[in-house]
Amino acid sequence: METVSDWTSFGGDLSVHDHESETLGCTMRFAVFEPPQTDEEPVPVLWYLSGLTCNWSNVMEKGGLQRKAAELGVMIVAPDTSPRGKDVADDEAYDLGQGAGFYLTATQDPWAKHYKMDQYIMEELPSVIRSNFAADMRRQSIFGHSMGGHGALVLALRNPGHFRSVSAFAPIVAPTQVPWGEKAFSAYLGDDKEAWKEWDACELVKKTQLDTTILIDQGEDDQFLEEQLKPGLFEQACREAGQPLAIRLRPGYDHSYYFISTFMDDHIMHHAKALYG
Repeated sequence: METVSDWTSFGGDLSVHDHESETLGCTMRFAVFEPPQTDEEPVPVLWYLSGLTCNWSNVMEKGGLQRKAAELGVMIVAPDTSPRGKDVADDEAYDLGQGAGFYLTATQDPWAKHYKMDQYIMEELPSVIRSNFAADMRRQSIFGHSMGGHGALVLALRNPGHFRSVSAFAPIVAPTQVPWGEKAFSAYLGDDKEAWKEWDACELVKKTQLDTTILIDQGEDDQFLEEQLKPGLFEQACREAGQPLAIRLRPGYDHSYYFISTFMDDHIMHHAKALYG
């Protein structure tokens, strides 16, 4: 692991690192915010998954998470959104390829060689965190934004019991039913739409319910609300499945980090309660 950048923030430490990923077959970059409590003991870990076109920097630079994470003693890890590099398959469009990994394991060429973001986040990167930071990996939670909200919901539902809590800002909840998901899943997973369901939160919650309340914040002025996000589909699926859900529609807010930073403290407190409970 090579440290790229390092800053002191709210008494804690925000650092950026590169490492060679065997899972993805490329160099990956991630960021970690370590609260000041790590000087005394290991602390729980909260994973943040970013959206399309993003990387570690969006949330760490614009999310406003450091103050509350430092206060509550929560480490936050921000992985990248896809494999990267000149040998990694890509597409000219912003919503496919590098920056758009959708947190799944691709089965179709040319994507299958590198696009295994779920395995990277669930297996390889936690090992790196465990070995290099004062992280209590027995206590983990996860949240994310947009495509990353999709990733947080799906990884939690596919791995029940692994995360103590899950939340999302403006998540893609039904990728099998919206253009972003249809495009990505067709490329990464092929034409078998039954296989798509294994990466769709609305489908997964029908089979698996979590022993925790899922928290979702959604801006009512989000430009992607009606076509790409459709939170009502997940609300209905959770209601029918008996999955506890708190979904909060926020008047006047859009899809940006102005929205995310406004409610970031709420989400960190939601997770800290579960992590320290």
